[in-house]
Amino acid sequence: MAELFVELFGEEIPARMQVAAEARLTEALTKTVKDAGLGGGNAKSWSGPRRLAVALPDVEMMQPDLNEERRGPRADAPEQAIAGFLKGAGITLDQAERRDTPKGEFLFAVINKKGAAAADVLPPMIAEVLANFTWPKSMRWGRSRSRWVRPLHRVSVLFDGQPLSGSLDLGGGQVIEFGGATLGHRMISPAEIELSSGKLYDAQLAEHAVIADRAARVEMITGKMAELTSAEGREVRDDQGLMAEVAGLVEFPHPVMGAIDDNFMALPPEILVVSMRSHQKYFAVSEKDGGLAPRFITIANMTPDAERDALIRVGNERVLRARLADARFFWDQDRAAPLADNTSRLSGITFFEGLGTMGDKAARLETLAGQIASLIGADAAAAKQAGLLAKADLVSETVGEFPELQGIIGGYLARDAHGDAVADAIAGHYRPEGPGDDVPQAPVTVAVALADKIDTLVGFFGVGAVPTGSKDPFALRRAALGVLRIVVENNLTLNLADVLAAAAATHGFDGVAETLPPFIQDRFKVWLRDQGIGHDIVASLIRADDPRWGELTHITRLAGAMAELLATDDGAGLMAGYKRASNILAAEEKKDGARYDGAVDAALISVPAEQALFDRVTAEQSARQDDTDAMITQLRQLGGMRAPIDTFFDDTTVNDDDPAIRLNRLNLLGQIRALMNSFADFSAIEG
Repeated sequence: MAELFVELFGEEIPARMQVAAEARLTEALTKTVKDAGLGGGNAKSWSGPRRLAVALPDVEMMQPDLNEERRGPRADAPEQAIAGFLKGAGITLDQAERRDTPKGEFLFAVINKKGAAAADVLPPMIAEVLANFTWPKSMRWGRSRSRWVRPLHRVSVLFDGQPLSGSLDLGGGQVIEFGGATLGHRMISPAEIELSSGKLYDAQLAEHAVIADRAARVEMITGKMAELTSAEGREVRDDQGLMAEVAGLVEFPHPVMGAIDDNFMALPPEILVVSMRSHQKYFAVSEKDGGLAPRFITIANMTPDAERDALIRVGNERVLRARLADARFFWDQDRAAPLADNTSRLSGITFFEGLGTMGDKAARLETLAGQIASLIGADAAAAKQAGLLAKADLVSETVGEFPELQGIIGGYLARDAHGDAVADAIAGHYRPEGPGDDVPQAPVTVAVALADKIDTLVGFFGVGAVPTGSKDPFALRRAALGVLRIVVENNLTLNLADVLAAAAATHGFDGVAETLPPFIQDRFKVWLRDQGIGHDIVASLIRADDPRWGELTHITRLAGAMAELLATDDGAGLMAGYKRASNILAAEEKKDGARYDGAVDAALISVPAEQALFDRVTAEQSARQDDTDAMITQLRQLGGMRAPIDTFFDDTTVNDDDPAIRLNRLNLLGQIRALMNSFADFSAIEG
C-alpha cells in the first residue's frame, strides 16, 4: 500500500468555510479512491487560511482485476435497450455472448479487465473531484471559467512520496498542472517547499512558520494565552466561536496581550467585549472574580519577536482606543434620554408585511406579556412594562452599531428608571437563542420571552409566512423550540393553546392558523425524543385531536411516567394484555358493526376472575383524576392490572355462547381500553 496526498493552495479561504470544506474534500477523495477499488481508509486532513490537504495512507498500488459476468436484455429486445446494455458493459455487440435460458435467448457480457496502476488512474479522478467541488460562495478569476472560493494557485498530488502527473483545467485556457511543492508563511518564510508525504506534512510546514493542523493552532492559541493571563492572575474569557474563527485566520498563531485604557472600563462589559470581538477579533480577559479585566489579547500571524510584539501591542491599543471612543459616544447618546422615548420611533420600522410596525409589535407584547404573567403568577404590571419596552433599544445608537447587543442595551437603559425585574426581562427576552442557551427563569422575563416568541409564531403563520422544507428565514422553528423549552424547563402549567388564541386576538386574527399547532407539535415530538423518550410514547401522548395538547409540562411528565411503567415487567405484561383486549375488540366490533364501550352489568358476572378484573377496573375508574400528579401516580400503578387481566383471559371465554354474557365481557374489555386510553393512546405503543 501507498499514501495518496493532495494539497490545494491558494488565496485566503474564509474562516467560516474551512472546516466544512476540509470534510467535503476528505469525503469526496475517500469515496473516489474506494469506488476505484483502491481502498483509501484512515484519512488525515488539514485546513487553514490558504490551504486544504488530505492524506489517504492505505491506497493500493494497483486496481484489482475485474472478472464479471452481466446478463443483459433478450437478444430480440429493442435496439435502444441493447445499446444501453452494451454501453454500460463497455463492449460491442460482437463481443456479447448469446445464451439460451428457460426464458429465451439473452445477451451476456463477460468482462475480464486487467487492473490499472493507481498512479495512472488517480490523476483524472482527482481532477474530476476538484472540478465538481462546491463552495457556499465562489468566484471566477482571470480568464477562468471554473469557480472556486478564492483564486487557486497550486494543486500538489503525491503518491507513494512521488508527484503524479496531471492537471486541473480551469477553462479559458487556464490550467493548473499538478505538482509536489507548496509555499510557507507568506511574510516569514515564503520559500517553496518540496513536499514529501502526509506523514511529514506538519513538520515540513512548521519549518516554514506554518502550523498546518487546525487543532494544533487552537492548542497554541489556548496555551499561550493562558501563559500571558496567568502571569497576571487573570484568565481568558471562553469564546469558542471566536477561537474557531481566529484559528482559520492565522497560519502561525502568536498571542500578544494589550491594555484597555481605564477610562473605558466604565462602559458596560458587553460593549467592550463586542467592540473587541466583532471589529478586531480580540479575546477578552477576566479577573478571577469574573469581572472584565482591562486587557485584551490579539492573535498575530507572526512568530515571536520582542521588538515586533511591542509594535503589534501599541498599534492594536491605538486602534482599540478609537473603536471604544466611538462606542462610548453611542452609549452616552443613548443614556441622554429615557428608553421610553424610543418607543415612538418604533412606528417607523416595519416588522413584517401584514404584521405592522415594531411599534405595533411592542403594543402586542405589552398586552400578551401581561396576560401570560397573570397565568404563571408573575408581576403583570412589570411584564407589561417590559413588553412595551423590549424592542425600544432597536433604535438606539449602540444597537445600531452593535446589533448583537439588542435587548442587553435595553436592559441597561431601563434599570434605573424601571427596576431590576423589567430590566432583566428586556435583557433576557430573546433567550434561549439556541439549543445550548439556558432558558430564562425569572417570572417576568419568562412572560416577556414567551410573549415575544409566541407573537412571532402566531403572526407569521397568520399571514402565511411559514417554513418550507429546510428553509426557515424567520427562525420560526427556533422560536417554537424556545417556547417549548421555556414552558417545560420552568415547569409551567399554562395551556399553550390558550396563549396562542390570546396572541391571535392581539393580532386581530379570527383565530390561530390551522397549521401552527401541528408545527409546534412536531417540534415538541422531536424535542421529547431528544430527551430520550421513545418515539412510540411520544406518538401516544401528542395527538392532534387531544384538547390538552397545549399542556406541555403535563405531557412531558406523563411521558416520563409512561417510560418508567413500560420499562417494568408489569408494564410489559400490561401492554400485552391491552393489545390482546384491543385485538379481540377490533375483530368483534368489525364483525358486529358495533362499538363495545358500554357499562358492565355486575349481575351478569359469574366467574371469579371476571369479578376480580371488574373490581380492579371499577376502582381505577373511580380514582381517575385529570390532575397531573394524580395521573402520574395512577399510571405508575396500572402495572398492577396485569395479573387480573392475565387471569381473566386464562379462566374466561370472552365469546360466551350466551349473547348477554358475551356482550358484558366485551364491554369489560372496552372499559380496560377506555381506561388506559384516557392516559395515552396505548395502541401507538410498539412491542
